[in-house]
Parts: sequence; structure tokens; C-alpha cells
Amino acid sequence: MGNAQEKPPGGGGGASSADQATAGSGTRSRGGSSGGKPHMATEKGAVNGTQRENSPAGGQEKKEDSPAVDTSYLDAPAGALPPHLARLKNEGNHLFKHGQFGDALEKYTQAIEGCAEAGIDSPEDLCILYSNRAACYLKEGNSSDCIQDCNKALELLPYSLKPLLRRAMAYESLERYRKAYVDYKTVLQLDTGIQAAHDSIHRLTKMLIEQDGPEWRQKLPEIPVVPLSVQLQHREKPISIEQAQARAARAAQEEARRKEARFTLLKHEGNSLVKKGYFQEALEKYSECLTIKPDECALHTNRAICLLKLNRFEEARQDCDSALQLEPNNKKAFYRRALAFKGLQDYLSASSDLQEVLRLDPNVREAEQELEVVTGLLRQSLMDNTVHTPRTVRERNKEQHQKGRFR
Repeated sequence: MGNAQEKPPGGGGGASSADQATAGSGTRSRGGSSGGKPHMATEKGAVNGTQRENSPAGGQEKKEDSPAVDTSYLDAPAGALPPHLARLKNEGNHLFKHGQFGDALEKYTQAIEGCAEAGIDSPEDLCILYSNRAACYLKEGNSSDCIQDCNKALELLPYSLKPLLRRAMAYESLERYRKAYVDYKTVLQLDTGIQAAHDSIHRLTKMLIEQDGPEWRQKLPEIPVVPLSVQLQHREKPISIEQAQARAARAAQEEARRKEARFTLLKHEGNSLVKKGYFQEALEKYSECLTIKPDECALHTNRAICLLKLNRFEEARQDCDSALQLEPNNKKAFYRRALAFKGLQDYLSASSDLQEVLRLDPNVREAEQELEVVTGLLRQSLMDNTVHTPRTVRERNKEQHQKGRFR
């Protein structure tokens, strides 16, 4: 139970089942035969827990047996514990996994007492039992008893990671920040990949600075140095599937956080460069942002500004097209695409986009002003075409007339 990556107190964190015996995959059930097959009701058999004879003339319908409950996990091996104590531990693990912390605590207590009565001297198994019971205490908010059980576990197996982590969490919940800090630091000597410990160190550092001032380090208890042999032994220990999945999830979260931080920085730098008029540099920042978040609409409209300022109108139009695919009613995208169309001398399309801006928001003064300019340019363009068209026709007619004369 309890993988090493538990959340700090107040964050809803707790233990899982990383050091529990894995539940078996068999189908043996209560009341089953020695061969593991569920007991089937015969003509004079158990039906829904009651004895009843089937009477052909009775007209009573048979009721189906309730589904067999798999309890094979209870018989899974548990270190060097004898079967009856292994069963208690496995039942505690099962109860803990399903959130029944009080009941799990009782099972671990029975197993611990059973070890004492049977004279079992297995430090590793007893360490796990105390550590598991400590996790139950932590879940129930009993930090003092959690610390006591963690101390017992660490007396049996010094530098055991999970008791150290659980004790650190319990110390933190009791606001004993210095001791919590020391335990978290010790945990990280054993496994630098435990993100919960890193997060707790950052959090506690701020608290200790506020509490003890600039010389807070001098007030800390001595941080033990974990022997290199212990560190190597811990690193070589095979990890469970749950631990591997937890590590992969943490790595993915860390990568997501890193990308988000990078994205925020690049976008901020791009915005600052635009305000200073460094449009080429800003364009590069926004382009890098888009490699992280290609579906961020604001990035396309921001980059379009840079492209417009650099007279790269076709690329600006493409960015606005992308923005409108993401947000079909984006006013900025319509307005900036209108400017791109204006730069491309497509005044009719520019006019259409500006009218769309005003339909979405009649109060956009810039769109009104730009629409007047574009309308004038469109009118002038049409007049130029009209002026040139008759001249072209006359020239064509004159050419045809001359050809006729020389025939």
C-alpha cells in the first residue's frame, strides 16, 4: 500500500497499494470446493442462502445463484508471514484500497499483535505492517499515532522510504515544519523522482523563511546522510506496475508544466516586442508558441499583426483563416483579415470582412473608419476598370475595321 508519491496533507493525498501483496486472479469463492469451483445448487441445494426442495408440482421458479465473490487475494503470499497473518494483512490492503481505513487499521493491528504472539522476527514484514497502519492513521487525521508507527517501522528498517514520507506528511500536518523538512530531504536522497517531496520542500522552505527568518537553515535538525549502499539498494529494487504508472504520470505532468511555463514566457515576450515595434522578433516568438499550442486562436491573430506590419499580407490572411476556423466569430480575426485583403488589393473581400466585424459589434470605431477607406478604394478601382474598358473596345473595333479594309 502507499506508493512513495503521496500528496501532502490537505491535498487529499494518501497511500495506495504499492507494497501490498497483489490480489490473485483466481475465481475461488466463499463456500467453494477445494478445487476452486463455486458450489452449485442441486435439487436440494442452497438458493439465495436458503435451503429449499424443488417440487416439480410446486410451480416455483428457480432463482439464480448470486455472483461468486473472489476472495483469492486473501491467500496471496505476504513475505515471511504465516498464512493466517498474511490473510489479515491482505484483507487490510483490500479494505484500505476501497477507502475503509478504520477497518483496515484493525486488520493491521491484529496482524502486528499476531506476530508478537507467534514470536515472528521478520523486520521487513513488521516494517510494512507498521507503515501500512501509519497510512491508515494519516488518512484518518491521527498524525500523532502515524508518527509513532513510522518511528517503529524505521527502527526495524532504517531509511525505509514510505515510513519516512508518511512521517514527513504527519509532521507537516502538525505544523512541525523543521522535522517535516528533514524527512522530505532524506526521502529525496533515496529517490529524487518523488515529485511530492520536491513540492513539499519548496512549500516548507517558504514557511520556514517566514517562521525563522533568513537564518532558518541553522535552526533545522541535522539531516541524516543516507549511506550509499542503502541508496544503491533502493535504486536497484524492482518497481511495481503501479509505481511505474505513477512515475510515467508524474513525468507527463512535469513535461506539461514545463511546456506551459515556456509557452507563457514566449507569449509574454512576443507581446512586449509588439509594443516596442519589433515585429519580426515578435513573429518568431509567436511562431514558437504555436509549436506548443497550435490551436490557440489568439496566437494566430497576434502573429497576423506582425505579418501585416511586415507587409506579408498573404501569410497574415492565412493566420486569420486559421483563427476563424477555431473561433468563427472572432472580431479581431475578421478585422485583421480585412487589412490583409486591403494589402492584397482585394477591396471587395476587405469590405465584406469589415461589415462582418460591425455586425458582430457595431461599436468598433476602427472598423467603421477602415470601411470608409476600403469603400473609397473599391469605388476608385471600379471606376478605373470602367474607364479602361471602352478604350479597349474601341481599339479592338478599330483593329477589326483596318483588317477589313486591306482584304
